[in-house]
Amino acid sequence: MTTRLVFDPSSGPMRYACGVSGSGTNYERIYERDPGKQHVVFSNVPGCAGVMKARKHAAPVVLLDSAKYFREMWELENVPRYGVERNSYDRAVMTLVEQVFNGRPDLICLAGYDLWIGDWMANRYYPRILNVHPGDAKKYIGLGWRPAAKAILAGENGVKSTLFFVDASDDGGPILIQSKSLQLSRWDDELRGIRRFAEKTDARTLEQFRAAVQREENNLYKSLEEVSTRIQEVLRVEGDWQIYPFAVHGLIAKGRVALDGRTVYIDGVQMPEEGWQVDTYGFADNIR
Repeated sequence: MTTRLVFDPSSGPMRYACGVSGSGTNYERIYERDPGKQHVVFSNVPGCAGVMKARKHAAPVVLLDSAKYFREMWELENVPRYGVERNSYDRAVMTLVEQVFNGRPDLICLAGYDLWIGDWMANRYYPRILNVHPGDAKKYIGLGWRPAAKAILAGENGVKSTLFFVDASDDGGPILIQSKSLQLSRWDDELRGIRRFAEKTDARTLEQFRAAVQREENNLYKSLEEVSTRIQEVLRVEGDWQIYPFAVHGLIAKGRVALDGRTVYIDGVQMPEEGWQVDTYGFADNIR
């Protein structure tokens, strides 16, 4: 076994960078866990609330408007996912971040950052970039409310949020931790009609459910979106906001996390592909 710590605290206190594009609530929770840690906030949306939160905390801020950058530098109206244009933006932002630290950050937290990470950035910093997914990343991909909706249609009893290491894939990096299960029974009344219709039409995927709703000409797809959005909002509070600060400050900053290829070890214990399970370990100081 050749494991390598994500961060070694013997080198000194961990320094991290947070990427924000919106409300900055994930950043706020990470900051609140340990306000004294040196950090930088970078954003592609200069006027967002997350930037205002960073300024309130007197954190250095790096701003580069992505829409303006791609329009004026590359004559592009949409942000490219891959390629030289995509990498050029990441290089520009991270050059400024590294200037603040006089070196690379020990950890990068994507905290509501609405740009996909290009290959250059993923490869340069792996495995030191974290992102959170609003569902079980091993089972249900997609943005926003969709992972919750997919779990509902698949007959799951609960939903989880997932914190993972970002690599060059689309949200397919190794999983570090999954939150406590949020029981869907809390929404039984709202889900009853949706589940009955899904069972009647044998719709077990989001695509099948949408097609069945279109055939029947009812509004259950909209109902599924609305209840899934409410579930995601609760999961953000009870899932994302619990596991992100713990992973940053309670696991990585303390030198508890190592990788061997794509295999994650915490406290020297090999994790399953689903990572640390809060349902099993809670937020323990050590699991050995």
